[in-house]
Amino acid sequence: MSKRRKLYPKAEDDLDSLKEEVAEELHLDDDIKERGFENMTTREVGKIGGNMVKKMIKYAEKEMDEKGGKID
Repeated sequence: MSKRRKLYPKAEDDLDSLKEEVAEELHLDDDIKERGFENMTTREVGKIGGNMVKKMIKYAEKEMDEKGGKID
């Protein structure tokens, strides 16, 4: 874990929730419960992270579209 001060502390909880949601969608949630993240393969963890990024990009694109392409 980074020792930097977090700009948005709540975001950590939200990212953990997103991680769990994506893992469930990929049917990896049982593996995580059994083995824990530290014992997952690089491929499995990468799949979760990659899908998280896809969801975040989709969300950001939707927000930008709703705001006329502007970023607050």
